[in-house]
Amino acid sequence: MNDPFGAAIKEYFEQGKAPDIAVNSNYTEDESIPVAYFFRNENEMPELEKKALQLCRGSILDVGAAAGCHALMLQNNQKDVTALEQSELAVEVMQARGIQKTITADIYRYEGAKFDTILLLMNGAGIGGTVNGLKRLLFHLKTLLNEGGQILIDSSDIKYLFEEEDGSMWIDLSNDGYYGEMEYEVSFRDHHSEFDWLFIDFKLLQKTAMQTGYSCEQMFTGEHFDYLAKLEIYK
Repeated sequence: MNDPFGAAIKEYFEQGKAPDIAVNSNYTEDESIPVAYFFRNENEMPELEKKALQLCRGSILDVGAAAGCHALMLQNNQKDVTALEQSELAVEVMQARGIQKTITADIYRYEGAKFDTILLLMNGAGIGGTVNGLKRLLFHLKTLLNEGGQILIDSSDIKYLFEEEDGSMWIDLSNDGYYGEMEYEVSFRDHHSEFDWLFIDFKLLQKTAMQTGYSCEQMFTGEHFDYLAKLEIYK
């Protein structure tokens, strides 16, 4: 098993501490994620996440639930939430934390009950990996939505990373592919993983949503070029 996030979450849960998760990408290096971030409570959540949780209704599927901080808050507020996570170790931790409904699965392979709300937070659009991958994801999520259901998803426009002081760009945005498609390497102890991860600006998300049969409305704008969007299937 090669599961840096799951191994980090399990160690933190069992020991109360763990080294940071090491992160490198094709644009950045020597970054890290404190494992405590996956265990934050309501007071520690940014306003964007609080807004998303307030907008959840009906039966909820929390995709990429990690240690279950969002699912646990929803459950504590008497919401009908199911936490889906592909890491077996993370699911063990969620169950130990008292989350009643969990699914161990890759979202692309999951076929089962339908939901009124599908929740994708912590840059949930990133799961798509690329813009084309996000289209594939949105097509699949259609099969998991009840009639009148919604997808709540967040992301960020990372164009600011490539701006020089004079406003010019140090990459060619027209020829280098979409700047929000990133390649990540993540490590924790002897666990190592590589994957594609997507940061998508709202206008492109809106276009991608329309191409896959959804309306797309911006519900919240954060302080760091981040935003929350609501997608609903066109009737």
